[in-house]
Amino acid sequence: MTITFHCLSTGRGIYVLPVESRYGTRAPSAIEMIEGMTNQSGETILSHGAAAANALGLTTQVPMRAIFLTSGSSRYLKLGEQIVEFRHAPTWQLILPGRAAGEVVRALSWLGPENVKEAIKKLRTKLPSSELKELVLSRSRLPTWIAQEVSTLVSHI
Repeated sequence: MTITFHCLSTGRGIYVLPVESRYGTRAPSAIEMIEGMTNQSGETILSHGAAAANALGLTTQVPMRAIFLTSGSSRYLKLGEQIVEFRHAPTWQLILPGRAAGEVVRALSWLGPENVKEAIKKLRTKLPSSELKELVLSRSRLPTWIAQEVSTLVSHI
């Protein structure tokens, strides 16, 4: 039995080809697709706060769906059997891409005001001082409920 994939449209004028492996043909991974989309369209696409919180050890919950935050429009894409969701996010949630400090911002946003204080306590020991400093320097771009807690990190840098 042969499975055939056609080019998958990931947006206007953006297509991805199926990946051939020794196990057969499959849709490209969501990460491969996102890298291509960011290179081609210039939009910012980053992991969702739930994934960031899990990666930072702030929660043991593992996201079951592939959700990403984007500077572009909200939309769903289907890659093979997987549905990838892109949610438009405010600019402050998309700061510091590729940095642990940026992941912290997204994780804190997802955790909400009631959990920020405890999360900051955990992160003080987990993050290098350079990332804590980057987070403190970006507090003016954050909502007040996050910025106030981030300000407590000043003494730990």
